[in-house]
Amino acid sequence: MTTENYTVFNAMVDIIAAPGKALDEVKKHPRWFWTPLAIIILLPVAAFLFYFNWVDFEWLIDDTIRIAAQDAPDADTAAAIGDAIRGFMSPVKSTLFGSIAVVVFTFLIFAIQSGYLNLVNKVAGDPSIGFGQWFSFSTWTAFVGIFASIAMIVVILMADSNQLPQDQLNPLSFQNLFIHAETGSSWFNWGNAINLTNIWMLVLMTIGFNRWTGSSMVKSAAIVSAPWVLVFGIWALMIS
Repeated sequence: MTTENYTVFNAMVDIIAAPGKALDEVKKHPRWFWTPLAIIILLPVAAFLFYFNWVDFEWLIDDTIRIAAQDAPDADTAAAIGDAIRGFMSPVKSTLFGSIAVVVFTFLIFAIQSGYLNLVNKVAGDPSIGFGQWFSFSTWTAFVGIFASIAMIVVILMADSNQLPQDQLNPLSFQNLFIHAETGSSWFNWGNAINLTNIWMLVLMTIGFNRWTGSSMVKSAAIVSAPWVLVFGIWALMIS
């Protein structure tokens, strides 16, 4: 396929099937990022909407209160926590705040990551690449994260009942795949914060940084993974 006939939809297929080709084209078309960004945001929002309107919400409230109040120092505090949660939680509010969180954290993470890559690249790569291109880069390499949202929807569809805890919605998380820590523990939170699509994303970022800047694969891998290793490494040390 010639470059003239190559479209954003070709890139969305190739970022999975032929990432090098997709990332080469994305570099030439930085404004293409709006399409994958919209999907990255709308798909988890749709998954949240589906879940909160499907789940047994009274059961979900009770389960949330049980987890939140398990470390309460006394019965009065536990009751106060329960009342606060019960007064706040509803399908509409949960969907709304979940959607807002998706939008805010998506833009925040992409902005921080783009700023980091732009800064590092000015020193160690091709200084002609600007922040906007790195934001597009961050969006495209994160596109594979949609599989976590797809997995969430599949889990809901295959569930035996509508009493399904939120922590079981991500079968690709390290918690559900490897750690299996108790609910509410520090390792539980650590494991739920990272999943297999994050590793896939880092591989794509390594390939992309190598192709965009000409840095070696080893150097590219070190640069793109450094913030992740630092954050999750320090977090793990604090838990240990």
